[in-house]
Amino acid sequence: MSEHDRPDDVRDDGTPSDPLARVATLRSEAEAAIGSASGSAELEQLRVRFLGRRAELPQLLRGVRDLPAQQRGAVGKAANQARQALEALIETRAAELRASELDVRLAADVIDVTLPGDPALPPGRLHLITATRREIEDIFLGLGFSVAEGPEVELVYYNFDALNHDPQHPARQPSDTFYVTDPDALLEPDSQLLRVHTSPMQVRAMELQPPPLYIVVPGRVFRPDNDATHTPQFNQVEGLAVDEDITLADLKGTLLSFARAMFGPDRDVRLRPHFFPFTEPSVEVDVSCFNCSGGHMPDGSRCPVCKGSTWIEILGSGMVDPNVFEYVREHGYDPEKVQGFAFGMGIERIAMLKHGVPDLRLIYDNDVRMLEQFG
Repeated sequence: MSEHDRPDDVRDDGTPSDPLARVATLRSEAEAAIGSASGSAELEQLRVRFLGRRAELPQLLRGVRDLPAQQRGAVGKAANQARQALEALIETRAAELRASELDVRLAADVIDVTLPGDPALPPGRLHLITATRREIEDIFLGLGFSVAEGPEVELVYYNFDALNHDPQHPARQPSDTFYVTDPDALLEPDSQLLRVHTSPMQVRAMELQPPPLYIVVPGRVFRPDNDATHTPQFNQVEGLAVDEDITLADLKGTLLSFARAMFGPDRDVRLRPHFFPFTEPSVEVDVSCFNCSGGHMPDGSRCPVCKGSTWIEILGSGMVDPNVFEYVREHGYDPEKVQGFAFGMGIERIAMLKHGVPDLRLIYDNDVRMLEQFG
């Protein structure tokens, strides 16, 4: 330290002539410098200058033991108070500077959130089940049907009784149906269950609207199954058409139009006798295979879709049983005056057939590599 740089209260050997006064001077200088610091970097330099290991104030504290006994207490107390005050002042000033510097950065780093991402993110897409459901709905809307939806927690009355299910029908057993209320009361009309098909909405719709009635009812249904072709929760579309003079030929024509819109213009359909409690006569419907020619692939191997039969089963259907109309006779559905047809198909099955998905569970695994193939 040169003679011109040495403070007046410091001796030639660098020790303060009056330690107590020197502590007050250092504290005053530091407070002024800290209060006028213009940035975090400058504040850090001041911290090192006044409170660093080699700074004068800490040196004074370490040298208290060398002072005369009558000075030690006063100088030590003053130096400690000065250090604590400066530390608190630095902390306060640092918070102020951080806040002001953040404001400056926020003002300078304005982001236009309306700009596209970089790199651009791929747009989302409908899940395969949702896309297939909407495609089915669009086809039937074009055929003059309307879309109806109903509750997933259903009453035994609508799920079984009003659909002409025998009281001892196996589907009523807890092994085939998820009951919400006591399964011991299987025959009680007001017992609740998770619907096993969307057909209950057919009866509900007839209670709400007199004939003519043309609806499709998509939605989730629930059954205790789980394998490559069944899941406990799946999706169905039920259809109902009720009017005067409707015949089985109308059913075949409707389903032929659907099959050609869904699977291609060259498709044909065939009806095979079957049994369903709520239709009579009942038929299962096959569509001609869209994956092969005559049951064989170009290389001569058997078609994996139709298994060489040239036909693919897609749904069950039939003419509405007159007993079903008896439950809604008071709403205008006199079985002597109206008749109709009903059908039901699994949305997952339609999606699997159309897109060649080999295992139903793949649709629900949510593997992006599989799902992004469709969209």
